[in-house]
Amino acid sequence: MKQVNKNLSDEQKDVLFNKATEAPFTGEFLYNEEDGQYICANCSSVLFGAETKFDAGCGWPSFYDVKDTKAVKLLEDTSHGMKRIEVQCRKCGGHLGHVFNDAPDQPTGMRFCINSLSLDFKKK
Repeated sequence: MKQVNKNLSDEQKDVLFNKATEAPFTGEFLYNEEDGQYICANCSSVLFGAETKFDAGCGWPSFYDVKDTKAVKLLEDTSHGMKRIEVQCRKCGGHLGHVFNDAPDQPTGMRFCINSLSLDFKKK
């Protein structure tokens, strides 16, 4: 594991480094509509722009694209008897959430379903 930010809460550490998932409809950034950038809560890498955020109705912040493809790593995840694609921060390896190809009404068709606990927000 890479360096852990000492300012993270226990819940953030659990999501980022134990691959936990926050309860749906509880995340700090679910309804955030401010202009800015979403960054990794652990290492501050820029991950998503507010302009790609949309309401998918799934209970977690959703984005149709990443700010920079080099900022994230996509890995096969077969936990819990499902086949999914996990999204990790490339810089620190923190678990962010999962990406699904189920958003045909979005420009990329993709839905990056991300835990608020894995994010911080920088206003523009």
